[in-house]
Amino acid sequence: MIQEIKSLKFPKSNIISINGIELEVFEAGKENIGNPIVLCHGFPEHAFSWRYQIPALAKAGYHVIVPNQRGYGNSSRPKEVTAYDITHLTDDLVALLDYYNYRDAVFVGHDWGANVVWNLALLHPERVNKILNLALPYQERGEKPWIQFMEEIFGEDFYFVHFNKKPGVADAVLENHAENFLRNLFRKNVPLAPPEPGMLMMNLAKAEKPFGEPIMNDVDLSVFVTAFKNSGFNGAINWYRNLDRNWHVLADIDPIIKQPTLMIYGNLDMIPKFERLQDFVPNLDVICLECGHHIQQELPHETNESILKWLAKFNG
Repeated sequence: MIQEIKSLKFPKSNIISINGIELEVFEAGKENIGNPIVLCHGFPEHAFSWRYQIPALAKAGYHVIVPNQRGYGNSSRPKEVTAYDITHLTDDLVALLDYYNYRDAVFVGHDWGANVVWNLALLHPERVNKILNLALPYQERGEKPWIQFMEEIFGEDFYFVHFNKKPGVADAVLENHAENFLRNLFRKNVPLAPPEPGMLMMNLAKAEKPFGEPIMNDVDLSVFVTAFKNSGFNGAINWYRNLDRNWHVLADIDPIIKQPTLMIYGNLDMIPKFERLQDFVPNLDVICLECGHHIQQELPHETNESILKWLAKFNG
């Protein structure tokens, strides 16, 4: 059931059939055909997280395409865990371009969406002409699969590991506390490190007193709450359950990102900056903003200014 989103004149969605599933897609700037930009949300988010960027990019001359990726919103939620691996996630974006008859596009990602964009550029480099990623830098493929490595470093209670080792447990906790979890998560300028950071997500779900200043009002928050009460969290968490599978998928792939790239960090984000990013992304610019993890929602004006100024370099 599609919920009409009325905040900020957010565009209505369409359900389109691609890659064997259905995606809920929001569009703006349809008159700017031929100049596509695709915005990819993170976890646990929604296309609505780009509400401040969509009108600015459309006004600047872009055909803005914003999917709820598989597992989110009113998009398909396959039951099989492997249906959420990086091959399926990137193939969805390729099929989205095919649907609109675009050879390539500018891709913008935040958090998990950034991970998908990085890997799209590795697996389908001809479909990506520029990259703008927020919060999550390129993830180097090390000698050990990612979940195995994280368990050795952080222990079995680290939420990435917990999601994989105890399937269904976190899903149920977050679903039973969806509103509290999302209200506690979307906070300004607060590093996401409660007393037991290993159990981060479930601690946030159960915390009685939120910390930090909210990044959105109750009306906007209700969009996320309603979406996750409808979809649940299983599909979204299944993205994490494919990290080691993704590690194997990428084994023989050239790890260098060749497209022009802008990386935007939040200086108060708990995710560390990747000091060797330019080794893997040689055509790189970096911007740091004084905010936490939810960059485009915490500092929308500054984010829009950074994105548009960078893109303008290529339009002269």
